[in-house]
Amino acid sequence: MIPALRQSYNGAFTQERYAALLGDLATSHRWGPDFRVAETPLFLGADHAAEIAAAAAGIAAQLDTPGFRAHAAGAVPDGLATPRPTPYPHFICIDFALASGDGGRVVPRLIELQGFPTVACFQTLLARAYARHFPAIPRGFTSYFGGLDEEGYLAALRTSVVGACDPAETVLLEIAPAEQKTRIDFAATEELLGVRPVCVTEVRKRGRRLYREEGGREVPIRRIYNRVIFDELVRRKPTMQFSFQDDLDVEWAGHPDWYFRISKHTLPFLKGEHVPPCHLVSELRQLPADLADYVLKPLYSFAGLGVDIAPTPERIAAIERPAEWLLQRKVAYAPVLATPDGPAKAEVRLILAGDGRAMPTLLNNLVRLTKGAMHGVDFNKGRDWVGASVALFESGAA
Repeated sequence: MIPALRQSYNGAFTQERYAALLGDLATSHRWGPDFRVAETPLFLGADHAAEIAAAAAGIAAQLDTPGFRAHAAGAVPDGLATPRPTPYPHFICIDFALASGDGGRVVPRLIELQGFPTVACFQTLLARAYARHFPAIPRGFTSYFGGLDEEGYLAALRTSVVGACDPAETVLLEIAPAEQKTRIDFAATEELLGVRPVCVTEVRKRGRRLYREEGGREVPIRRIYNRVIFDELVRRKPTMQFSFQDDLDVEWAGHPDWYFRISKHTLPFLKGEHVPPCHLVSELRQLPADLADYVLKPLYSFAGLGVDIAPTPERIAAIERPAEWLLQRKVAYAPVLATPDGPAKAEVRLILAGDGRAMPTLLNNLVRLTKGAMHGVDFNKGRDWVGASVALFESGAA
C-alpha cells in the first residue's frame, strides 16, 4: 500500500536500525515488549484510511441504537453483572482484516470487536520509535485520526482513563500485571497518564470503598481503569478482597459489563458491506452449505483462544452450549505489505475512547502483521516482518 513509499522504506531498512528500535523499546521503560514487534509500520493511502474510519463509524452508529441495546441486554452471563453500568462504553476496539475485494481492491472486513481497552499507550511509544529510527517515514504521517496529534490523543485518552479523578487515586487493574505480555503498555500508561498498574490481589476493601497500599500508607481508589479479562479471572481465581459484583463506591473506566455487551455476542447483530455474515450456532436451522468457508468461535474468549478455523459438522454437533458459539464467514486476507521474503497480511485494530456518556470516538490504531494462517505467535514462529505494528497515513486523511 503506497508502493513508492513501501519501496523507499524497504530499500532504506537495515537490521541495525531495527535492533536500535527494539533496544529503545526494551530499555526506555520499566518493562519491554514481551511480544514480537514488526520491522515496519503499515502505510495506508488516504482512501484506505478514510474507508477504515468510515467503516468504524458505521459500526459505532449501529451500536448507538435501541435495537442494539435490546440485543445486548442478555449478553452478560448470569452472575457476572457489575452494578451501575455507564450509559456508553469508555472504550471500543474494532478489528478489521485488510481483505481482497472485488477487482483486487483492498477493503476492511470486520473480524471482531470489544467494549474493552487495548494497548493504547504502547502505540504512542511504538509510533515514536518508528519515526525516530526510520527516517524513510515521511514527516506528516500519523497514526491518529480526526486531526489529532500525539498531545491531543493523550489528552483524549486521559479523559477516558482518569476523568476528573486524581491519577494517584486511579489504578490500572489487572491480574498479576508484571506477568502479562502487555505489561509494556501498563508501564507506558503510568509514564504517560500517571496511572499505575495494580493487581486485583493487592486491592483492599472497607465497606464500599477500595484502597491500595503505597509506602506503608493506604491510598483510596476512586477510579478503576479496568484491564481484567473475565475469562482469565474465572480461570485463575485469584484471591481477592472484593468482587466485581459488589456495589462499590468507585468509578469504572470502562465498566465491566461492556466487555460482554460489545463482544463476539454483537457480531450477528451487525450488518453492512464491511461485516461478513455471522450466526449464533444455537440459531442455525441448518449448517451453511459452504461450511469450509466459515470459522467457529467461542463467544467468551480472548486473544484467539478456542477458535477453530476448520470446523466440521461433527465438531459443531458436539458443542454442549451452542448459544455460546458463533459461525463467522472467513475473510480472504490480502497480501498488502511487501517484505524481503514474501508479502504479509494485516489486521488493523481501531481504538475508540470516550467518557462513558456518549459513543466513543475513533482516536488511534494498532496493526498485527502475519504470514501464517492466523495472527497468533504460534502461527508466525521463525518469520520476519510480522508482529505488532501501527498504521500510518497522511495527517488529515481520516
